[in-house]
Amino acid sequence: MKNIILFSTLVLLFQVALYTCQTQKCNLKGKWKNQLGSTMNISKGQNDGYFTGSYLTTVTREKNVEIKISPISGVVHNSSEPIFAFLVKWSFSDSITSFIGQCFDDDKGERLETMWLLRAKASSSENWAATRVGSDVFRRLT
Repeated sequence: MKNIILFSTLVLLFQVALYTCQTQKCNLKGKWKNQLGSTMNISKGQNDGYFTGSYLTTVTREKNVEIKISPISGVVHNSSEPIFAFLVKWSFSDSITSFIGQCFDDDKGERLETMWLLRAKASSSENWAATRVGSDVFRRLT
């Protein structure tokens, strides 16, 4: 009887550990770096579906401007490989970038694959010239 209880307890603990690993497979919290060297730190939230953090870009089209750390705020659909969206309100220019993507953790490693849309302030005659799109892949730093 003791062996059955011990075995059942071990099986239950294994199932809990497996479930925990699967549900926390890809956690957005932490420091990330993209292919251009820009870094992002997701520091707060995620359990309630919202998160905040900071972004430091290495790229800008602005001339004679000091690049500064900019705040981010986002939402996440928690799962083993969550989908998410976040906004960066650039601290050094009149522009905002929206990112949308998914966190993956597979044989290519843990990464955030994103598409982004940047909108800069513009006059109505320059409307679409002030909009840019692209993609980024972020890899975990820590």
